[in-house]
Amino acid sequence: MKRISLTQYLVEQQREHGRIPAQLRLLIEVVARACKRIAIAVNKGALGDVLGSAHSENVQGEIQKKLDVISNEVLIEANEWGGHLAAMASEEMDSIHVVPNRYPQGEYLLLFDPLDGSSNIDVNVSIGTIFSVLRKISHTPGVSEDDFLQPGKQQAAAGYCVYGPQTTLVLTLGNGVALFTLDRETGSWLLTQTDVQVPQDTKEFAINMSNMRHWDSPVRQYIDECLAGRDGPRGKDFNMRWVASMVADVHRILTRGGVFLYPWDQREPDKPGKLRLMYEANPMAFIVEQAGGAATNGRERILDIVPSKLHERVSVLLGSRNEVERVTAYHAAAAAEAGATEGRA
Repeated sequence: MKRISLTQYLVEQQREHGRIPAQLRLLIEVVARACKRIAIAVNKGALGDVLGSAHSENVQGEIQKKLDVISNEVLIEANEWGGHLAAMASEEMDSIHVVPNRYPQGEYLLLFDPLDGSSNIDVNVSIGTIFSVLRKISHTPGVSEDDFLQPGKQQAAAGYCVYGPQTTLVLTLGNGVALFTLDRETGSWLLTQTDVQVPQDTKEFAINMSNMRHWDSPVRQYIDECLAGRDGPRGKDFNMRWVASMVADVHRILTRGGVFLYPWDQREPDKPGKLRLMYEANPMAFIVEQAGGAATNGRERILDIVPSKLHERVSVLLGSRNEVERVTAYHAAAAAEAGATEGRA
């Protein structure tokens, strides 16, 4: 069976279906090439002296790994000169990176988490790169952070690359989800699956159970019901999975179903969640929705949230549609009960 390359797939999307303009096609190809470079660095591990800490912190105050810094630099260097971008933003940078004046500026904005799950780097567990593409919709000269503050439903494309036993690129252009596998012998991304679909129902959930005592009541209710198994209200047994790498957990859900929860908890009550809206939640929500799943923050669709700042955080519930709708309904019921209680007070 002859497989088509990422380039051929994108050209067909542009030429035959009119789904993407040339600038967006070039942008995705450049990001995909950068991911190949990151994959090489990840695969070398200790042989490339890329393991361990970089002895620096990112804007969130998290200790950076060497590969966090390397991956960030690879994505910037690959994308700033091609003429398809106006600016970039990264989970690892304080502010935006505007394309230097010596290069032509394009109409797109690129956001990325250069290496998701970096706590797994040194133990050789799957990690990945997440990216999101927006159009610069303002007509004002120059680029500012405000240009990036768009709801996720306005994404022009999104994807992730998972560096595991196979190196896999998952991509949506807003018309379904396609999966590409890196052929290490030829260095080509080859299309291996189209029209990826998340099963509507599941018997798997992914959550960090060590935080149970900090969860809000709707999340505890949902997980308690899952743990009760066939003798509980759900009438079936569930399995728990947790990789501590969003890319790996979402890829499993995309492959065989499941629900991923990274909810708000009481340790930092003023923060709406742990994950970053624009670098993690939005692109993953876009992909999961395009594959027939659902994604909310417990109260509203993630892709409808209008960000107020570049590094905004959010609670995330995504995956198989029926499970996401169930746990979201538990949040709605709890909010209604709280409102009724306040009304009676």
